[in-house]
Amino acid sequence: MTGFLGGADISSNRIEALRASLSSYIDLTSANPTTQGQRFPADILARAAAPYWESRVYAPNPRGLLPARQAVAAFYAQRQPALVCDPELDIFLTASTSEAYVLLFGLLANPGDNILAPAVSYPLFEYLAALFQLELRTYPLDEARGWRIDPWQLGRLSDERTRAVLIVSPHNPTGAVVRTAMPVLQWMNVPIICDEVFAEFPYAVDAVPPLAALMPDLPIFTLNSLSKMYALPDMKLGWIVLTAAARARYGERLEVMNDTLLGASGLIQTMLPALMRDGAPFVAQQRAAIRANLDAALTMLRSCPQVRVRPPDAGYYVFMECLIDADEEAVVLYLLAQGVLVYPGYFFGESERRYLAISCLVQHDVLLAGIRQMCAALARYPA
Repeated sequence: MTGFLGGADISSNRIEALRASLSSYIDLTSANPTTQGQRFPADILARAAAPYWESRVYAPNPRGLLPARQAVAAFYAQRQPALVCDPELDIFLTASTSEAYVLLFGLLANPGDNILAPAVSYPLFEYLAALFQLELRTYPLDEARGWRIDPWQLGRLSDERTRAVLIVSPHNPTGAVVRTAMPVLQWMNVPIICDEVFAEFPYAVDAVPPLAALMPDLPIFTLNSLSKMYALPDMKLGWIVLTAAARARYGERLEVMNDTLLGASGLIQTMLPALMRDGAPFVAQQRAAIRANLDAALTMLRSCPQVRVRPPDAGYYVFMECLIDADEEAVVLYLLAQGVLVYPGYFFGESERRYLAISCLVQHDVLLAGIRQMCAALARYPA
């Protein structure tokens, strides 16, 4: 999704209008790695693509090319704990994580059904729910406990027309990670869609466990892609990994649906094994840069009395509570007028309290200059 407000109609949005009128400002919202100095090595991309051009044959597979699926299976085998999956049966390649969501919404639900999604989240699910005429029921996250999922809320919101629970771990934008099995999901007995696109960037935790490895007996669909992991948002390839329970109930129908779209290009599928084999040093470099940014950002923000901040479990966003007693949008407009663009919490669906969010994918010097300017501006905020 593009644009400050995710591609929505922003004609009446005051933040976007002000942003468009300014000639310069420090953008602390950018999560585009290709504009922030994180570019996957061109030589690896060239070597990975060469075999495709040398022996180009169109041989589509409804689950994706087997060598690419084998590379995905090998990636999950080295996670902590390992998620064991059969590349022949348990993995489907898609054009992106967004396409994977489209497939799964269409697979699992009919118009009038409902899906449970986190109340604070990236503004994608509401658009997909509207597209499929589904009711999106949002479950609150417990900020006092590190933005953990409240099992009672899941049970309260589910009924006979609940068709799936959406879990984002690491969560966007709070960074919370689901670290243990959740018995309520066993009791609910509905499919779980788990988005793990930030899994390669642990911060306050040592590693991000795959939800499907914590609860292997449940019907879980695990989603990820090249976009965040390898800083390749322009080279569209995502995947869905099914647990045995998900495969038994939905594998055949998902195969038919993916065969209908065949969205993943043959070129990027051919490249995937080499990217995963040779891309580890780049991922480590990207992880180190994000960690350094988070370290510095959190140190600076803890000295800013106008915000309250906690370290994320993982990911590269800082989601901070704004302690100024003023309308959240007014604060963001004020900061933008002072030369710094940040996200308002309502962009992510947070309406209970006032929050601001920044991306620590922003280049280091720019990030620090922006936070310094933001904190100074907040200290001058008119009473």
